[in-house]
Amino acid sequence: MTDYQFNKRILLDKIFKYLLILMATIILIPLFLILYFLFSKGIQALNWNFFYKMPAAMGDLGGGIANAIVGTIILILTASIIAIPIGILVGIFLAEYKDLKLSYWVKISCEILQGTPSIVIGIVAWSWIVKPMGIFSAFSGGIALALMMLPIIIRSVEETIKLIPLNLKEASLSLGVPYYKTILKVILPTGLSSIISGILLSISRIAGETAPLIFTASGNPFMSTNLFRPIESMPLLIFRYASSPFPNLHNIAWGASFSLVMFILILNLISKGVSKKWKIKY
Repeated sequence: MTDYQFNKRILLDKIFKYLLILMATIILIPLFLILYFLFSKGIQALNWNFFYKMPAAMGDLGGGIANAIVGTIILILTASIIAIPIGILVGIFLAEYKDLKLSYWVKISCEILQGTPSIVIGIVAWSWIVKPMGIFSAFSGGIALALMMLPIIIRSVEETIKLIPLNLKEASLSLGVPYYKTILKVILPTGLSSIISGILLSISRIAGETAPLIFTASGNPFMSTNLFRPIESMPLLIFRYASSPFPNLHNIAWGASFSLVMFILILNLISKGVSKKWKIKY
């Protein structure tokens, strides 16, 4: 290899390296701009009353989003209680019985569900639950959000179990441990960090969803903890307040937007931290 060819290769390597750095930086710019814009607009509305007070009457100054925070927590808990056990069990099934024809169709269904627009899921939940019950409710909202969580949890559990060495399961079974105990006490604990990370990512995925809740939870200007009554949430509050003609409500919408984005960002950071700290060397 001549000096010219050698220098040319080094030059091309450096160009490619700096091109990758440039592309990565360009990707980060929109994120930081969005965070800066939300911070500059939303920080003005944040105070203790903002988080602990109920919304003020339409057109009045002040007020908070306490009912929306409580409603969001209830919706996330309801969706998690429904989606997490089902998602883990289905993920185990896909990993353990991947050669079955049923597994193929279940996997296809999960991929389709993951690509389904959230507003379509909201309409389906309205047809299944809201219409027969005759009332909007937190329960129907939880069902809609759980449908959105399922594909993420299922894929996370499936891929995690596939990465666990087969001899770990064989060693447990060879000692006479029943199959279900092997899965529950050996396989799942081994991949716990990745599973928890997937669950946290699925929660961050649904935390800011608005479209499904318009058709299910509907919203409620009062404090409500009843699963079978309409309930407020932060995405719905942001949607309504941002559409209102009152500047005070616009400020509250910006504050709620900033709080919601920070919550989602923190969840993502926690999921990354859990994945790194509890990562097991196979």
